[in-house]
Amino acid sequence: MLLVVGVYIVAGNLAGGIAAGGVGLAKGAVPAAYQTLVQKWGNLCPAINPALLAAQLYQESGFNPGARSPAKAQGIAQFIPGTWATHGVDGDGDGDRDVWDPDDAIPSAASYDCELAKYVKDVPGDVSANMLAAYNAGAYAVIRYGGVPPYRETRNYVKTITTLAKSFAAPVARVDPSRQAAGAIAYAQSKLGTPYLWGGTGTAAQSGRFDCSGLTQASYDRVGITLPRVANDQYNAGPHPARNELLPGDLVFFSHDPADSRAIHHVGIYVGGGYMIDAPRTGAVIRFDPIDTGDYFGATRVTEDGAKALPTRV
Repeated sequence: MLLVVGVYIVAGNLAGGIAAGGVGLAKGAVPAAYQTLVQKWGNLCPAINPALLAAQLYQESGFNPGARSPAKAQGIAQFIPGTWATHGVDGDGDGDRDVWDPDDAIPSAASYDCELAKYVKDVPGDVSANMLAAYNAGAYAVIRYGGVPPYRETRNYVKTITTLAKSFAAPVARVDPSRQAAGAIAYAQSKLGTPYLWGGTGTAAQSGRFDCSGLTQASYDRVGITLPRVANDQYNAGPHPARNELLPGDLVFFSHDPADSRAIHHVGIYVGGGYMIDAPRTGAVIRFDPIDTGDYFGATRVTEDGAKALPTRV
């Protein structure tokens, strides 16, 4: 990450990635307050798209316009003051440039992404990958090596951010099944009848009890995939199959707001036939429950790369 700016930039058009242009956002992946902004400004130039811009904002702040970092990065896009002074734009045309206002900060993030893409536009290869590599290692390194430099950090950075972006894109084809799904289900089934515990992650001190996201986290940990602790972050651990495409092992989510994944309040593991295994609430036990309720939000097909791409905290 360059020291002159506090935003991550995400790349598309990589192998198995997302092509710029014409990319839709996954259902509710972006909070409703920012969906229009992300869709509009995510098409500012060919090097970015709405899913990439959404991943950038999630990676940096979890869509929190009041976020602050120890490095003095500010706002939903986490600009540091010096970079904001140079690259901040008046996105809403109200006469000021306010780093705390998403109507300015989101357009500024997209604008800066596109500026970086221009710096490396003559370098062979994928323009989005080169843009991201320039952000991480500097434009000179991208120009010198004729593409993404052979730096482990830079290549991991490109892969990580690109994979995260896939979670924010509406799938254009059926999503491949997870290899680890059966093992995750088997673990969850072994916990049927266990009493629910708010905040439970299955530790010995908790007598092996779980809450909803603790159970899903432990089930996938059993097969070598590390998920975030809370349900609304687990939603970003892979692509999102439609209701009629669900397969056993998919995580299924329930939200207070049908347009906002940040309002997710419950998660379970789909087992087929319209049912999931979940840890529902205080006073209940881990059990089978139907998924077709009024607050059903959507699903995620967990992938190892998708889980690895998630930030440790947002």
